[in-house]
Amino acid sequence: MNSLVRRGLARPLLARQYATPVKEPNPQYNSYPELPDISHQYRAPLGWQDKLLRRNFGDTVHHYEEVNSMWGPDIPVIPPKQALRQFLIAAGGFVTAGLFMRAFLVPDRPAIPREYPFNGLEVELGGHKANPEAENSEE
Repeated sequence: MNSLVRRGLARPLLARQYATPVKEPNPQYNSYPELPDISHQYRAPLGWQDKLLRRNFGDTVHHYEEVNSMWGPDIPVIPPKQALRQFLIAAGGFVTAGLFMRAFLVPDRPAIPREYPFNGLEVELGGHKANPEAENSEE
């Protein structure tokens, strides 16, 4: 026997169960009907008493009505994996175009950058070596 079965964490598989298990009602709903989680945006647009919300008057309200109603989040037009793939392709195209422009279309500098002696004129322009007291006063 398996160690999980011996410890009581799993049941032994004695016979295969091909039937679907019966779903027990949720006791928190207190016999309120459990409606399927389907957005009203999937419903047909015509044939409803309240055409704006796509429901009939007197229908049972779903316990997640604010999410499944017509005012809830829009259902995605394409699957999320396909949307992510398309976004990554578009972002990769922009990055590739930017790198191509930077590498091949930006001209070289027309002049050599200026170089100053004595570590970039650090002492002459009042750098840190010329003012050692300034470093201690900032602390």
